[in-house]
Amino acid sequence: MSTQAAFALRDRNPDVLSCIANLSNDEVFTPPELANRMLDIVAEAWAADHDGANIWADRTVRFLDPVTKSGIFLREITSRLTDGLAAEIPDLTERVNHILTKQVYGIAITHLTSLLARRSVYCSKHANGKHSIAFGFDSDAGNIWFERLEHTWVGGKCIYCRAGEKTLDRGERFETHAYAFIHTDDIKTRIGELFGGDMQFDVIIGNPPYQLDDGGYGTSAAPIYQLFVEKALDLDPHYAVFVTPSRWMAGGKGLDKYRERMLSDKRLRNIVDYPKLYEAFPGVKIRGGISYFLWDRDYEGPCEVQTVWDGQPTGPAVARHLDAYDILVRRNEAVPILDKVRAKGEPTLDARVSSRKPFGLPTNFEGKSSAAGLSKPVRLFANQRNCWIARKDITTNSEWIDEWKVLMTAVQGTSAAVETKFLSKPIIAGPGTACTETYLVAGRFDNETAANNYANYLRTRFVRFLVSLRKSTQHATRSVYSFVPDLPLDQGWTDAKLYKRYGLTEDEIAFIESQVAEHDDAVPDEVVEDEGDDE
Repeated sequence: MSTQAAFALRDRNPDVLSCIANLSNDEVFTPPELANRMLDIVAEAWAADHDGANIWADRTVRFLDPVTKSGIFLREITSRLTDGLAAEIPDLTERVNHILTKQVYGIAITHLTSLLARRSVYCSKHANGKHSIAFGFDSDAGNIWFERLEHTWVGGKCIYCRAGEKTLDRGERFETHAYAFIHTDDIKTRIGELFGGDMQFDVIIGNPPYQLDDGGYGTSAAPIYQLFVEKALDLDPHYAVFVTPSRWMAGGKGLDKYRERMLSDKRLRNIVDYPKLYEAFPGVKIRGGISYFLWDRDYEGPCEVQTVWDGQPTGPAVARHLDAYDILVRRNEAVPILDKVRAKGEPTLDARVSSRKPFGLPTNFEGKSSAAGLSKPVRLFANQRNCWIARKDITTNSEWIDEWKVLMTAVQGTSAAVETKFLSKPIIAGPGTACTETYLVAGRFDNETAANNYANYLRTRFVRFLVSLRKSTQHATRSVYSFVPDLPLDQGWTDAKLYKRYGLTEDEIAFIESQVAEHDDAVPDEVVEDEGDDE
């Protein structure tokens, strides 16, 4: 007779896993509510593919969480299987033991999370301990594996995750963050080493670490979540379900190949997107929001895209081919608007807009507080202040100095949960001016009228809406202008003229204006003209 603790269904308020604090913004715990929505989408797909069958009533289905932290996915899977298998395995203790030893598996990301996950799933930090609700395990780990791994350094970087040796090669007292699932050339062999035999998983589900802060911070740190997704797909499960930041849809450092792969993969069956800051993960700032997707090995077709805002779908899910554009247009309502704009085949503004550091001057360049004593002084826009620089000290794009220019800040956004402006107000800089990296030169002109018309065009809701489709973070780089038509500047463009030009319906106009706020005045922020050379 086993002396181990009997399994009891959860009846806790509040759920401890909804209260636990995140370890960091890189390792975000999944709220139970979100985990269960992801499991619901798996169950719906399974039923659709198996004549209405209940996945939770199948004792042969195997689940893997390759990035276990709190153990929430494995715990909720175990709970659902415990209910679903009641008829087939009537004895509760036997049923739970079968589930825990034959159906649910995890790979913890750190020693601490391995203990937390085992406590959540086995009710004991030791799978074979006296308080565990599983029996028959030979090891403390059970089916939730963790062992310390080291990075493989070549030239100061890890060959698998590109972590920096200088930062993370720091001795045995600290976590290495060399995650087992991605630090391998052969993921199928690695899984066999961890769990024994030829392990084929039906469902791989998880919330991977988002980035490694090894010297870069916030949005400058390189993402790694895509590496976990790619390894999971290499295991060829029936379903893969992951929650990740949504930046991959339109941008993100090092994510171009991943985005291309995902958009062209017809096995993506569902995407559920949360654009609003803090909504899916309360209290965690993830710029651009988060989303989860369902990948189905046996499916080929359009992907159903659903947006959730303030806890509610913004409309019905829409099935569409994700590779219609080079980025994923997140809102279904935006697609027909963009289609109308792109149908005209007009050139786009990204060809006009400069790259970062247009005059070769970094953001922290201070310049002189006055033009006194400078040979051929140039008025310099620098980090929201005006200063001066000698013309000879500008060696990059110096021919632009004497042109009319429209400047836009390279970063635009706030800490608010909802962005509504998307671009700063344009600055018209007359001849005899330059700028630091704080700004991009959005356009160059030989007369003030064209510069004014262009600045007012950039202020329209229409333009800023098209920018919003490509802008996933605060950074407003040249690429965010790639959907904006480059129109003739022999007239002043207004939203009314633009809506008419592209044949937008009342509903489409209302959608644009619900997403983009007006700037608070109708003229450019500032006009600075050449005040003459001061020898």
